Amino acid sequence: MALWAIVPVKPLRRGKSRLASVLSEDERAALNQRLLQQTVDVLRSVPEVENVLVVSRDTEALALAREHGARTLREDGAPHLNLALQRATVVAKSYMATSVLVVPADLPQIAAEDVQALIAAGGEPPVAVIVPDHHREGTNALLLNPVGDFTYDFGPDSFARHSRQAEEAGMQVVVLELASLAHDVDVPEDLNFLG
Repeated sequence: MALWAIVPVKPLRRGKSRLASVLSEDERAALNQRLLQQTVDVLRSVPEVENVLVVSRDTEALALAREHGARTLREDGAPHLNLALQRATVVAKSYMATSVLVVPADLPQIAAEDVQALIAAGGEPPVAVIVPDHHREGTNALLLNPVGDFTYDFGPDSFARHSRQAEEAGMQVVVLELASLAHDVDVPEDLNFLG
């Protein structure tokens, strides 16, 4: 399988606004930068990942991603995560990607061995491997093999929607609860997961 990892990134200086009560804008920007670097570095260390594609409207985030060996795609128009992911998937497919792995850039504990476990679980197509957040509400990673006409639906309660959509598309749904991918950073309490 020719696997591309797609990493969506909000503008570094505007992301994580729900942390404004405990972190300054500069601190949030530094956190976002650190998380992006770590995510790209971990994904690039996984041999099964052919390419890492970072999609963002932030030129600073895209430049940082390129410095760490990722390909980049500039998001145009009104900011919309799911549309940006659709565009990135079209780009990956144009380079002959047969499967995609969507991983947000805000998983502070991301580990290569869990990414490899996720990829291994998606080896028999057609399959969607979904890693829910620790509340089993959101989607913290999504692997599609093969990549097709799946419509991304990230946001609150996306875990159930992604599972249902994959089933309706005739894909096997594999749900993996992986420790290093379970916790994202959205609210002040999530800062406890930072290493």
